[in-house]
Amino acid sequence: MMRAWALPMLLLLCGSVLTARLLVSGNPGAAAVVLLVFVLLAGVNSPLIFPRSTGALEAQRRSAVDGRPVVFWRPGCTYCMRLRIRLGRNARRMHWVDIWRDPAGAAAVRAANDGNETVPTVIVAGRPHTNPDPAWVRQQLSRST
Repeated sequence: MMRAWALPMLLLLCGSVLTARLLVSGNPGAAAVVLLVFVLLAGVNSPLIFPRSTGALEAQRRSAVDGRPVVFWRPGCTYCMRLRIRLGRNARRMHWVDIWRDPAGAAAVRAANDGNETVPTVIVAGRPHTNPDPAWVRQQLSRST
């Protein structure tokens, strides 16, 4: 769990140090802007912007029942963030698996990607798709429901 929060915490620490330096040098306006930027960066890189993750086995079981895609992701992944943001509210309708929290999820991703933990990997109808276009994923989601 700590691994998922390492980057956001590092961003907050760096932002706090820079803000303190700007405040000491007598520049409170710039300090506020710097702190806001680093807080936003930490928020975007945190697991908080993603829907609640489930285990790989549970996600695959649910997908078999409702036909919705399963997305394997990890915190800090730029491509995962792009997919999540571009899906908008539709992202909550999918089953998300954090491979850093679920060893079975990491194993499923390695099996689909020749031993690599390349994310996002989206499983649609039992077939893996590595780093698919968000529009295509949205289309697959609309077909499943």
